[in-house]
Amino acid sequence: MRVRLSGFVLTVLVLAAPCLQASDRPPQDLHQVGDHWTAWNPPQPPPNVQTHVIAKGDTLWDLASHYYGNPYLWPQIWEKNQYILDAHWIYPGDILVLGPEVAPVDHLAAGETPGDSGDGTEPAGGEDAAPTAPVPGVLTPAAAAGAPVPLGSEGDIYCSGYIAPENQEFPFSIVGTEYERLGPDLDVGVKSEIKSTYGRVGTLKVDLSAGDIIYLDGGKARGLSPGSVFTVVSREQRVIHPYTKESLGRFYHYVGRVRVLSVQENTAIAEIIQSCDPVHVGAVLQPFEPEPVPLGRLSAMRPANYPAAEEKLRDAPVIVLSQDEVITLGQDHVVYIDRGADKDVTPGDIYTIYRLNREGMPPIVIGELAILSVHKTSSVGKILQSRYPVYIGDRLDLK
Repeated sequence: MRVRLSGFVLTVLVLAAPCLQASDRPPQDLHQVGDHWTAWNPPQPPPNVQTHVIAKGDTLWDLASHYYGNPYLWPQIWEKNQYILDAHWIYPGDILVLGPEVAPVDHLAAGETPGDSGDGTEPAGGEDAAPTAPVPGVLTPAAAAGAPVPLGSEGDIYCSGYIAPENQEFPFSIVGTEYERLGPDLDVGVKSEIKSTYGRVGTLKVDLSAGDIIYLDGGKARGLSPGSVFTVVSREQRVIHPYTKESLGRFYHYVGRVRVLSVQENTAIAEIIQSCDPVHVGAVLQPFEPEPVPLGRLSAMRPANYPAAEEKLRDAPVIVLSQDEVITLGQDHVVYIDRGADKDVTPGDIYTIYRLNREGMPPIVIGELAILSVHKTSSVGKILQSRYPVYIGDRLDLK
């Protein structure tokens, strides 16, 4: 890892996925478990499952490539080992549960089956043992559905947002930036303001991004400490339900992430460490919580000639907002629906997208959507595929 502890060198997890950001600060509460140091509390793995003891240099990325044949399936390992609170940091000596039916890919040579030892010896059970090779022309359920794949990316989650009541409170906010005092301060009647398209502003930079230094409205007195990481949230527009016309609350948009560098009694100095959109003074902060990208098995879309019944869709979930207020939506667009944890929506759920037809005609199958992140009353979804353009107001049916 990026820290040293009394001669112990800990493992750094460097993930090569294009949208994956490295964790910004290692856990601080290291303790000894058995013969090694760790920040986590690994439980005893259940019997009869395949495990892996983390060695120096291991990463979830490499282990997913080795055991699952695809490094992008690293969240599947994380989901099986939820004692790891931050997937960017793993420790030599901790035990990972991989599952009862996986085998290293490099042991499965061409023409070799999982029951084949690869050294010319017979599988356990002798000549009369049941064959382990798949039966030609017969698909297993897993093969029919396809291998599990990530349904989105970290950027889709960490640069999304949620819908919540308009009066939602936040613990801290950004109250200033270094740029406010970097302009000239001449004692000749000239104000330290810069004329711009928007008029006169008292700062050299309004749209903040990664690397900029900011000031927060809390310090030691309110429990802030160096190293704390927060998500920057921008209060956006009210969200009106397309059918009931009732207010669903306000859209709160994730625009970036900040790390506290130092704290004073009532203020703190922080750095913007990641930005999705420009960060502005006045934005609010909430504690950052890492969230894995859900996995799912992709299968064929619902046939166009076999739609759900119209009655079933009358009270179905509805797409109520799109990222960046895009009107015409299609594959890979991020959207928000009017259902959340309160209605048992879970990450990884896949919905068929429908549009109601004219009276007397059956609903139209439009596409498919996967749920990436779930909040109390709303969820973030990503359109997996579409036959026609998707619009706000289209309805969803759990696949």
